[in-house]
Amino acid sequence: MAACRRVHPLWLLLSLCICVYFVQAGKTQVGANENVDNIGSPQNPGAVPAAANAAPVAVAAQPRRSTGWKLAEEEACREDLLRLCPNKHSWSNNLAVLECLQDHKEDTELAPDCNHLLWNYKLNLTTDAKFESVAMEVCKSTISEIKECAQEEKGKGYLVSCLVDHRGNISEHHCSQYITKMTTIIFSDYRLICGFMDKCRDDINTLHCGSINTGEKDVHSQGEVIACLEKGLVTEAEQAAGQTGIKEECKKAIMRVAELSSDDFHLDRHLYFACRDDREHFCENTAAGEGRVYKCLFNHKFEDGMSEKCRDSLSTRQKLIAQDYKVSYSLAKACRADLRKNRCNQDTNMPRAREAKLSYLLLCLESVLHRGRPVSGDCQGEMLDYRRMLMEDYSLSPEIVLHCRGEIDSHCGLHHKGRTLHCLMRVVRGDKAPVDSLCQKALQSLVQEADPGADYRIDRALNEACESVIQTACKHIRNGDPMVLSCLMEHLYTEKMVEDCEVRLLELQYFISRDWKLDPLLYRKCQNDAARICHTHGWNDTSEPMPPGAVFSCLYRHAYRTEEQGRRLSRDCRTEVQRILHQRALDVKLDPDMQRRCMTDLGKWCSERTESGQELVCLQDHLDDLGPDCKDVVGNLTELESEDIQIDALLIRACEPVIQSHCHDVADNQIETGDLMECLVLNKHQKEMNEKCTVGVTHFQLIQMKDFRFSYKFKMACKEDVLKLCPNIKKKVDVVICLSTTVRNDTLQDVKEQRVSVKCRRQLKVEELEMSEDIRLEPDLFDNCKNDIRKMCQNVPYGNAQVIECLKENKKQLSQRCHQKVFKLQETEMMDPELDFQLMRVCKQMIRRFCAESDAKNMLQCLIQNKNGELMDPKCKQMITKRQITQNTDYRLNPVLRKACKADIPKFCQNILNKAKDDNELEGQVISCLKLKYADQRLSPDCEDQIRVILQESALDYRLDPQLQVQCTEEISRLCAEEVAAQEQTGQVEECLKSNLLKIKHDGCKKEVLNILKESKADIFVDPVLHTACALDIKHQCASIPPGRGRQMSCLMEALQDKRVRLQPECKKRLQDRIDMWSYAAKAAPAEGFADLAGEVFSSPAKNYLLSMLGMAFTLLFLMGLLCGRITKRVTQQLKDR
Repeated sequence: MAACRRVHPLWLLLSLCICVYFVQAGKTQVGANENVDNIGSPQNPGAVPAAANAAPVAVAAQPRRSTGWKLAEEEACREDLLRLCPNKHSWSNNLAVLECLQDHKEDTELAPDCNHLLWNYKLNLTTDAKFESVAMEVCKSTISEIKECAQEEKGKGYLVSCLVDHRGNISEHHCSQYITKMTTIIFSDYRLICGFMDKCRDDINTLHCGSINTGEKDVHSQGEVIACLEKGLVTEAEQAAGQTGIKEECKKAIMRVAELSSDDFHLDRHLYFACRDDREHFCENTAAGEGRVYKCLFNHKFEDGMSEKCRDSLSTRQKLIAQDYKVSYSLAKACRADLRKNRCNQDTNMPRAREAKLSYLLLCLESVLHRGRPVSGDCQGEMLDYRRMLMEDYSLSPEIVLHCRGEIDSHCGLHHKGRTLHCLMRVVRGDKAPVDSLCQKALQSLVQEADPGADYRIDRALNEACESVIQTACKHIRNGDPMVLSCLMEHLYTEKMVEDCEVRLLELQYFISRDWKLDPLLYRKCQNDAARICHTHGWNDTSEPMPPGAVFSCLYRHAYRTEEQGRRLSRDCRTEVQRILHQRALDVKLDPDMQRRCMTDLGKWCSERTESGQELVCLQDHLDDLGPDCKDVVGNLTELESEDIQIDALLIRACEPVIQSHCHDVADNQIETGDLMECLVLNKHQKEMNEKCTVGVTHFQLIQMKDFRFSYKFKMACKEDVLKLCPNIKKKVDVVICLSTTVRNDTLQDVKEQRVSVKCRRQLKVEELEMSEDIRLEPDLFDNCKNDIRKMCQNVPYGNAQVIECLKENKKQLSQRCHQKVFKLQETEMMDPELDFQLMRVCKQMIRRFCAESDAKNMLQCLIQNKNGELMDPKCKQMITKRQITQNTDYRLNPVLRKACKADIPKFCQNILNKAKDDNELEGQVISCLKLKYADQRLSPDCEDQIRVILQESALDYRLDPQLQVQCTEEISRLCAEEVAAQEQTGQVEECLKSNLLKIKHDGCKKEVLNILKESKADIFVDPVLHTACALDIKHQCASIPPGRGRQMSCLMEALQDKRVRLQPECKKRLQDRIDMWSYAAKAAPAEGFADLAGEVFSSPAKNYLLSMLGMAFTLLFLMGLLCGRITKRVTQQLKDR
């Protein structure tokens, strides 16, 4: 046994030489053939070792033949030979007979004597020193080519061992055949392998793998013993540490045997017999050698026709390959140069060292590929096959078998084609039951080793589930390209996605998202940025202390930084980070940091939100209720979302039509500006806008209200102003109120320099306009009016400011708190009409036509001036009238009047102001007060001009006079129903009330009508019916007289009294009616004081006549005074003289 000191199988090598040579190398001398035949003969006592001599030999001694001993002539095997090998032409070849008999089917047993004869024959072959000389003759040229073999010491069997080790490099045909045949003989029985029995004796007994004593079980197919040991080896790897296992030297021997049998599946006797029929079924046309049959069987492992015994044997061999890649002949051969070049197998003396593991080889070479370095095509092909193999069968990863056993038993069971692995992924990704951390780690390691992110085809379950989606949605991408996975993510939750593909995709992406390196596109573009900014290491360096997802979080935080904020990512890296962020934002579980921090909050607030992509929406809805850690991470992502709304992929998909129609320019060019969301808000009510898009845009607007940072453009424009003017205020609505109040106060006080910057004021206007569109964007107003909305506006949609408009129209029925808030809103809108969403929407075209050059604050005044134009849109005209009605209810809602009459109001109407309450309308009382003073001609010029406009407008439409409408509601419906129904707005209702003055019973109404008559004396324009009737006469008789202060009315009255002047009949009639009305008014409402009397006189059309008569009376009185004074003076003097 001295020659067996070497672990290498001197074993088989020796035997090989002889056998093949004499059978198939017909070129050797006959003498050499005879020597070979005699070497294997059982009658050669010198060739039988002690163990063989001790065994009973059932074969009768036979005389030695000159032509050599023939196995076919032995009586012990004659019957089996006739039965199993009917082809007698091969009987003259001992090796052919041996091959035929030992390759019999399992259900065909050989006779015991034949078994023993064959075993002794093979044992003699492997232990005879003449093998070496035969090998030197057959493989002469090969030995000279392989320097390592040529240098081996002769006479100890090392030469043949070396040739077996290098059989893959043997090009000489006869030598290759010789070595191959002899290897087949050796592997039929573990006892024929030199040294194997000595190293594994104890383990064979421990594992009950068979007999080690010759004669007890000397069946020639004892490759079963090796299979048993291999099974024990792979089982040991799946057990917890600390359990007694196979000795290290036996492990090495087992792996060495597996390695030596890697090129030809005939050499793995157990697998050969188990898969012989399957080979014929699946791999009939696959030639043996170079591991081709193994690979073919591996590819069909999970086919329905594969036998369980063969499938089990294949799994065992795959597990051995996972422990040592050299057990795969094709992989070791294809990648040998790449491994050496990239220093992936430095410790070649330890076949089971870390460098020998398949996982290490894959990680090392994948790292090379990810860094952009070349790896040969053959090696990449082999890597692809074995990465796919790992993803198909979880049992090939001992760590998963060991640590995920409970999860497999409880949730998954055993499935083929990668389904068990995906089930485990689903369990880890789910929230129903906790998963062992070691199991999660094992799955993460497997995903890194297999690297399906680089080629989706590696994941067979995913490939099969998504085939239809790939063929339709991603057909423009080359098969195997990493962009296929990206394409699938872009179509997540779309009509093209199928449910099974969606589930499989999310299961895989869960693990890819936890290691940024598993996205090859991201790693290629960002490896330098990650090393520079996030301090990462190499692709296959597992020593990084960062938690899952930390590197990507670091990258996306820097992707949106400005130059002022410091280090930024390169353009290519930023593009990739944004791509992935857009895709992963669809599912909270694809953001490891968010899932970890928000696990409790997700369970508490979002357990019922099971719709696709709704978990982030739910967390945003409950932002104020979240824990600090969760609130922080959700807030940061929402802040990024405001800058790049494409992060919300579901919203972008829903809004695709309106983006294409109205926002395609900003969508294509958007770079960290937030323009796209602003465009969507502005076009929220276009015809292309669908319900999903509207809901999504409104939801984001509502989220923005929670923090001003969530409005990117507002944040960038106003951050300095907020820090200076509104510190410690976080909610956007409060910041907007703070800044707008500052702007309002500065405007009212006419300060020279506004405290709020120009760019902030501009953006503030945009934010206020957006808030005015939906009452929910005004939290204070919405909260105070919830009950009122429920009562009066329940069926009114929120958008387009329709709910706000509904509240305005039902203002008198609102609760006090809601009424006050609506009044404040109206006051703000009247100060800046651009904030009146309904007005701006309905009158958009009219503003462009009539008021394009008007200042924003004068927009409503401009529209009022053009209200009665022929080109005015009826809907806009109606909206303008509504706003006029609102303005006339309270002077505070008319900023132009308020400014013009700021001195007159406290001077003449202070008693009304003393009774007024903040945030409640005065129902036109102050304006009515000013109207009376206008009639008395006591107002300042600016105030008089504004009141004249109000009088003229209200004279045409009674609804613009709130006091008249309040006091005369019953009379209008009773006396003027037809005029109201006509809705002509030409002053007919007021004319009706004037004509029916005597029929009015309500004192308040009568007083209002009398006031109208009084006001009409001051200006004929206030009486539209009279003005229309007398328009021609005014032109002819009073053209030179300016309007106002009753001048044109006095002109007409004088013309009426002048018999030389002929007025139009209608004008004459209307004037006579007015005189009668004024007379009645004077009787019905006499002057209450000298001031009223003076006002009556000065406002009278007969003012000149009255003043002249009054002057004559004063003159007469004065003369009488003088006369009476002289008389009294004489009487007094006479009395004194007495």
